[in-house]
Amino acid sequence: MAPPVDRDGPLRIAYLTYRGKPHVGGQGVYTRHLTKALVDLGHHVEVFGGQPYPVLDPRVPLHRLPSLDIFNDQYPGRFPAYWEIRDQASLVETAEFLRGRFGEPRAFALRALRALEPRAHEFDLVHDNQCLGHAIRRIERLIPTIVTLHHPITKDRRLEMDHAKSWWKRRAVSRWYGFVRMQGRVASRMPRIVVVSENSIADIHADMGVPLDRMRLVPVGVDPDLFAPVPGVARKPGHLITTASADVALKGLSYLLEALAVLRRERDVHLTIIGRPREGANADLIRSLGLGDCITHVSGVSDERIVELYAESELAVVPSLYEGFSLPAIEAMSTGTCLVATTGGALPEVTGRDGETVLSCPAGDAAALAAAIRRGLDDAALRQRIGAAGRARVAERWSWRRCAELTVDQYREVLAMPHNAARRRQR
Repeated sequence: MAPPVDRDGPLRIAYLTYRGKPHVGGQGVYTRHLTKALVDLGHHVEVFGGQPYPVLDPRVPLHRLPSLDIFNDQYPGRFPAYWEIRDQASLVETAEFLRGRFGEPRAFALRALRALEPRAHEFDLVHDNQCLGHAIRRIERLIPTIVTLHHPITKDRRLEMDHAKSWWKRRAVSRWYGFVRMQGRVASRMPRIVVVSENSIADIHADMGVPLDRMRLVPVGVDPDLFAPVPGVARKPGHLITTASADVALKGLSYLLEALAVLRRERDVHLTIIGRPREGANADLIRSLGLGDCITHVSGVSDERIVELYAESELAVVPSLYEGFSLPAIEAMSTGTCLVATTGGALPEVTGRDGETVLSCPAGDAAALAAAIRRGLDDAALRQRIGAAGRARVAERWSWRRCAELTVDQYREVLAMPHNAARRRQR
């Protein structure tokens, strides 16, 4: 029999992430730093993850739940061999692939359920990081469960549809994002959803039908001691830096490339992209604009190296069409690097006022983005002032420890809900 939860004592948390590697996006960064901060607070956390596997603090055990890894970096879209389809989750993943859908969330939830069923008595709570497969509801009936929903994937789907150039491409995008409907149904039935910005709360309610009274705001964080100015490192004239963890329309990289092509006719500029180079629309655009010699991709490097790259750059750029929060924005601001960012999604909520803590411009406007970058490159005093003010804004508002403390408050609220309290008494 499991002991009763000490409402002020350490908790035993099973954390779920189906794609948790830091280099594949903000969810991986969130996983790494939140779980570490939870352990720092004295809680016991075990991570159940799929490929690409998360990178964790040594104190956080990782239970690998291998998928068929259909969309791996070396052979994306590979067809699994028949001997790999050995259980229900693999069958679901393959069937979704054959239908042109992204099946990892649904299949991962089944694998997580299978892993947690025999250990249900060992955990006080499950924290699902935006998987929201059907089986998450079955897990919630076994163990009290909370979900983080960073932003509604409906935004990704809508932007990809808008950028599709043919009807068959739009049809393919619609099929690929078929899992979004499932996520909306599951999210609307979960007792508590943690959301990272007020903007995302409004969008999740509007797009996914999640009741407002089930959502709570818990902003993400940054390590201000790690993401800090680097003394002695000189900024390189004309150097820009951005993060592009995925080649998707949502991130707005194409508009930054078009802006770079304009600026290159006026001055020497160079763009460092934190992210692996991928074949696709943006790679084609780089070739067509002749930008290959002024762009460098950097991937698989340490956080310390990323901080150095920020320190070497005159401006950091977030060109996104939509963001639920934007970890790259607050990481750049924390290093004291002047930030240029669009007004897409929650970015104004995060970055602050134009000319004070950020140089902002409308989303989806390459000319406006070029003008904002030009404004920053032409005024060293402005860059220095905005960089310092941006770091102060981040230090006042966001840290991973504070994120973890607020998250634990939500854990305890979920555990105190009548159906969960009754379940504990029955145990």
